[in-house]
Amino acid sequence: MLRSLYSGIGGMGNFQNKLDVIGNNISNVNTHGFKKGRTTFNDLVSQQMQGAGAAGAQRGGTNPQQIGLGGGMSTIDTVNTQGSLQTTGRDLDLAITGDGYFVVQDGDQMMYTRAGNFYLDSTGTLVNGDGLSVMGVGPGNDADAFGEGALGPLTIQAGAAAGDIGADIDDAEATLQSFSIAPSGEINGVFSNGQSAVLGRISMANFANPGGLNKAGNNTYAVTANSGDPQFGTPGTQGRGELVGASLEMSNVDLSEEFAEMIIAQRGFQANTRMITTSDEILQELVNLKR
Repeated sequence: MLRSLYSGIGGMGNFQNKLDVIGNNISNVNTHGFKKGRTTFNDLVSQQMQGAGAAGAQRGGTNPQQIGLGGGMSTIDTVNTQGSLQTTGRDLDLAITGDGYFVVQDGDQMMYTRAGNFYLDSTGTLVNGDGLSVMGVGPGNDADAFGEGALGPLTIQAGAAAGDIGADIDDAEATLQSFSIAPSGEINGVFSNGQSAVLGRISMANFANPGGLNKAGNNTYAVTANSGDPQFGTPGTQGRGELVGASLEMSNVDLSEEFAEMIIAQRGFQANTRMITTSDEILQELVNLKR
């Protein structure tokens, strides 16, 4: 069989995968915190028709003669560039400027996300849209001083007494009236006596290789063998980005770029189908030599 036939088949598969990645990017153009993907290709092994020849006293050297056997998928990368920030005016919406991820808990497993649309459940626990607890440290603790075992769910209980939630103010009977979240992740509560106190700190995690994280669905990522271990700490420290309140990070998908890549993938797919058609016509001619 002709080598070009199999090269064309392989090329069709490669460009189909590229279109699949582009389709996923476009479908998530308005997904908060989404990071787009991209595909890269590599050439496969080449068949050696003639080796290289060294130069001699009377004749120069010759280059090798090789016929490539098609291309393959090299990588599908997650592009971790910063997305634009959308101002929402909502106190529990948070965006990250810079590197790092929010830490949320799914059962016994820690997950990581860039989507900062958070909510309070009926118990006052800070959760994401899927009900996963947002992790941090309680009042009086430094997030950089603890590892994963010290992180816990954060609670903001409106109307709760300062003494019941461990707030460090003079009047233990004063009740929580309002709160705000600082760029460093501190949740600052204002109490009925006019005093304020830190209710907790939202923790963040960064990784040696964020591109190695596994997309686990629902805007979350999971640790893999190539991502490195999570480094927990306070936003704005040790390479972690800061938080922007009342804002959300938009997807980093650029529609104009995606449509241009779609055209390239479509034309590449069509060119490979033509290669298969041409190879088929040549084989047909060979069959027709015997009448």
